[in-house]
Amino acid sequence: MCGIVGIVSHSTVNQSLYDALTMLQHRGQDAAGIVTADSDHMYLRKDNGLVRDVFHAHHMLKLPGNMGIGHVRYPTAGCDSSADAQPFYVNSPYGITLAHNGNLTNAGELKRELFIDEMRHINTDSDSEILLNVFAQELQRIGKLKITPADIFRAVKGVHKRCKGGYAVVAMIMGYGVLGFRDPYGIRPLCYGKRDVNAGTEYMIASENVALQSLEYDLVDDICPGEAVFIDDTGVLFRCQCHDDPQLYPCLFEYVYLARPDTIIDKVAVYKARLRMGEALAEKILREWFGHNIDVVIPIPDTSRTAALPLAYKLGIKYREGFIKNRYIGRTFIMPGQQRTKSVRQKLNVIDLEFKGKNVLLVDDSIVRGTTSRQIINMARQAGARKVYFASAAPAVRYPNVYGIDMPTSGELVAYGRTDDEVCEYIGADRLFYQDLEDLRRAVFKGNSDIAGFEDSVFTGKYLTNEVTSEYLNKLAKQRCEVGRRNNQTGEPIEIHNVS
Repeated sequence: MCGIVGIVSHSTVNQSLYDALTMLQHRGQDAAGIVTADSDHMYLRKDNGLVRDVFHAHHMLKLPGNMGIGHVRYPTAGCDSSADAQPFYVNSPYGITLAHNGNLTNAGELKRELFIDEMRHINTDSDSEILLNVFAQELQRIGKLKITPADIFRAVKGVHKRCKGGYAVVAMIMGYGVLGFRDPYGIRPLCYGKRDVNAGTEYMIASENVALQSLEYDLVDDICPGEAVFIDDTGVLFRCQCHDDPQLYPCLFEYVYLARPDTIIDKVAVYKARLRMGEALAEKILREWFGHNIDVVIPIPDTSRTAALPLAYKLGIKYREGFIKNRYIGRTFIMPGQQRTKSVRQKLNVIDLEFKGKNVLLVDDSIVRGTTSRQIINMARQAGARKVYFASAAPAVRYPNVYGIDMPTSGELVAYGRTDDEVCEYIGADRLFYQDLEDLRRAVFKGNSDIAGFEDSVFTGKYLTNEVTSEYLNKLAKQRCEVGRRNNQTGEPIEIHNVS
């Protein structure tokens, strides 16, 4: 999960890119980068850290130009240095820079092909650099000194034929414009918008439409699966479907956790979807435990609030805020393991009077590794709760994600190899409720009937792309374990089965 943005304007774009990245900061807190271009040069600044830490006034002054792209990265295995920060750049052909959200599942194969066929050296462990070089290679094959939008779309078609996995991309071609495209399943989100100024129309491409809204761009549309959108350096927009068989299978976890609640992905309002998740979860609790003794519903801030409120209303129970969040601590899900564990108590402070002597239902968006849930339940007991029940707005996360979310090994997932009762015991809850997968799907489907299905492999173990086999996942687990040992982390790879 990362955040990407691209802008073609009639004035300097550095501040607009900065502001857009701050609106996408929730998608990545590990590194940030911006590259801009004028008629002669590209200008790049990237480093580890939050947007506000990477870019200061003297950096912004060195980013002139009326078009550019930006990126915020969250940490994954193999991405632990500023060299892996994006955007990436290649000087041939034309000068191309690219930022990417997602993950290529055939990155190793592509890396070998690039070296053997074109003698292209990949300098980092990032698959985004591989994707950039594949696009550059496809563009170079056209063999023209001057290219057209049709040539650029032809290169994107070549990328779709070669690259497997989930990817949403923004790229800038020196002297030509900004490009955005999405994988044939539309796994990772990407949209675009426009605004009219005195000098003409300006366009922005972004991971979420909240970045558009903050800069007064009107949302035009989502970039469809397999589609590419190109805005030339004069501000003219071109669209093209670059795949023969696109199908919309967005990542279901985007709606559960990753996206901001005020965003719209593939015409589905995330806020509305999460309200429906809460209602469905309440119905399940009433089916399974009609005579419950819950006194109060308390969300674990911030993502679960939207689901917790209709859940409490439907159960006819008081809704209360029992945890106060320190907003200067990042999202714990996307932190490295040891830092994640340490940050939970720094991130949340308990209001004791909301817990003392009560039977409390804690609501969270999901349970991934279980360590955070376990600590929060313990904090509730220390605050005096009589009973602590736990409800997850998502089903049990039992399988790795290989399309751009940091869930690459089953061994890190608390629900893998455990029953719901065993998970309940592990996290220390008195009772545990998971959302049913069909209820979760319906909560999102209701917003857009054109959705063919979902990338929901973290719940089902079924992957959209054929190359994701048990052997592939075990190899990924071993690689991650090696990275963990280098970083003084622990963990052993686990054999993964039932992959289809």
